[in-house]
This record gives sequence, structure tokens and C-alpha cells, in this order.
Amino acid sequence: MARTRDDQLDDLRSRLDTIAEELADLGRDRLVEALENGDTVAEADERRLSRARRAVLKAAALLGSED
Repeated sequence: MARTRDDQLDDLRSRLDTIAEELADLGRDRLVEALENGDTVAEADERRLSRARRAVLKAAALLGSED
């Protein structure tokens, strides 16, 4: 049976949500590393991962909107 457009979008949104969670986990790990070691590179990585996570969440939200 062929998947509908809505099913495909739901699947994609779900995958994006999973990616956002993975980015959050990585960001937390990098933040802990930065705090424990005073690692400024890890701190910059956490900020970059946070921006990427927000972008992925925005993409998932846009796919969910019915404009």
C-alpha cells in the first residue's frame, strides 16, 4: 500500500525530532566537558549544537504546519 503524503511528512517529522534529541544529548555532553575541563572549544561546540537543534526543531514544526 502506498504511503500518503501526510504519512511521509509524519515520518520525516518524527525523524527530525529524533535528530533534535540526539543533538541535545551531544550538546549536554559537550557542556559538561566544557564545565569540567574549562574547554572553550567544547563550549563553542555546545552553542553550535544548540543552534543546529533549534534549526531542526523549526524544520519539524514547519512540516507540521498546514499553511
